[in-house]
Amino acid sequence: MAELDFVPVWISLKTASVSTVFTFFAGLAAARWLAYYHGRAKGLIDGIFTLPLVLPPTVLGFALLLLFGKHGPLGKLLLKMGTTVIFSWWATVIAATVVAFPLMYQTARGAFEQIEPNIERAARTLGASEWTTFWRVTVPLAWPGIMAGIILSFARSLGEFGATLMIAGNIPGKTQTIPLAIYFAVAAGDNARALVWVAVILVISLTSIFLLNYWKRNAHVFMNH
Repeated sequence: MAELDFVPVWISLKTASVSTVFTFFAGLAAARWLAYYHGRAKGLIDGIFTLPLVLPPTVLGFALLLLFGKHGPLGKLLLKMGTTVIFSWWATVIAATVVAFPLMYQTARGAFEQIEPNIERAARTLGASEWTTFWRVTVPLAWPGIMAGIILSFARSLGEFGATLMIAGNIPGKTQTIPLAIYFAVAAGDNARALVWVAVILVISLTSIFLLNYWKRNAHVFMNH
């Protein structure tokens, strides 16, 4: 086995971190809106938001290619601006964000729906705006669930493979994440290298699960401080 290059670790951690930030805000916005939406299309919208969780990653990758490719609507717009995201590091972020979004959305929505509505009404009665009520009342009350969503989204982003391969490719030092490094090491017959990458991602994933369980056990302590 040749000397191991740990750049894929950095790319994976950077991709997962940035995509988790995007997923956090997008997931919270979608969850907050749908938790209080009572229109007829609620079930359909929920299904659309959850769809990336059940679709094969290759299908998501193909859909992203149609959107961001040079003939796609977003791809054409980006080309007019003199740039593109296909086969770039930002493509890994887009793929990771799309596949992780349902986890943040579903977890946050469940947390929002458990909040007693009278608490939010009381805040509004005392003069708090919707924005203040959301960030100062709703989010803190739902924070244990939101935190779980953040950790799960990070772990899911870290393990993303299929959509990333289709939209970002496997470019060493640029878009090659740990899952891609494992796949191509096995394809090249370098099982020793693949085992090292498997060990690395296992450590990171188990750490994420440990943090999630630790948070669940001690959420009341953190919230009281």
